[in-house]
Amino acid sequence: MTDDFAAPLFIQEIPGSNRPAGIYLAPTLDGLYTPYALRTPADEGEFPFVFLAYGNGGGGVAWLRSRLRTHGYVMDQLLAAGYACAWGRYRTEVELGYHRGGNLVIDARQGMELLNRAPLEYEDELAILRHVAAHPNVDAQRLGHVGVSHAGEMLFKLASQYPGLLRAGVACEPANHEFLDLTPDDTVFVNPDTQLRNIESMQMRDAERVRTRVNVPLALERIANIDLPMLVMGRDNDELQGIFRLSYDLLHESGKDATWVSYEHPLHGYIFPVTNAQGDVDVDDVQRESIARVVAFLDEHVKNA
Repeated sequence: MTDDFAAPLFIQEIPGSNRPAGIYLAPTLDGLYTPYALRTPADEGEFPFVFLAYGNGGGGVAWLRSRLRTHGYVMDQLLAAGYACAWGRYRTEVELGYHRGGNLVIDARQGMELLNRAPLEYEDELAILRHVAAHPNVDAQRLGHVGVSHAGEMLFKLASQYPGLLRAGVACEPANHEFLDLTPDDTVFVNPDTQLRNIESMQMRDAERVRTRVNVPLALERIANIDLPMLVMGRDNDELQGIFRLSYDLLHESGKDATWVSYEHPLHGYIFPVTNAQGDVDVDDVQRESIARVVAFLDEHVKNA
């Protein structure tokens, strides 16, 4: 570890592996910290890096420690392929915070920074990526991102508002209803106790139906800034498959370097197999194939680009 990169908070050993995880804190844009758990293929060398993210935020370091125990399989595959990789944790999603908040603007007041709004969860990802890029075992010019569900949408937001940061991204089942400015159907209702929307029962299976309910000009404006190759992964019978597919279609129609693939699998987030309480990994042929597809995409666009 070089003198200009702080040591991890602590090291977490990984059962069955000689490559432990270092738990680090990245300074966020508003002066707080967001944690991530980094593993590298070796103690020496400079490696391409893959950020791993799943769903909504919250949970902090405790979530990361649990994730290392239950979702280490994908990290092991990336390590074997020569990547440094990290699970990251970020603040909780703000309802329509991205859609309503606009770009984050940083100014100064009384010698300190001044923001036009609070940072959002995808900007905690930005903080982690900037922080890990300074690690001596990470090649700052070869950063990739793999996000599932809400974290797939976060990848779209990050790529749109902060171009030039990543070499490539994988959005698996991206819940892009906010990014696309989707008008929900009548399955959505407002929680009377909080006045926030409940969107858990949306049925958006058909891409053309979804197209009629999104703000296509705004979505294309947001997509215009994306400058990285993206692999968009669907799940054949998912109730939001139309959102996943339209996200790809709009990338393709915008002339972006985009690839679509979809698999049938019962697990939401199938590219992240789960290790059970007995220490056995529940992984099947579809998951092995889909993870191999992810690694091949990263090899082409991150490692070897």
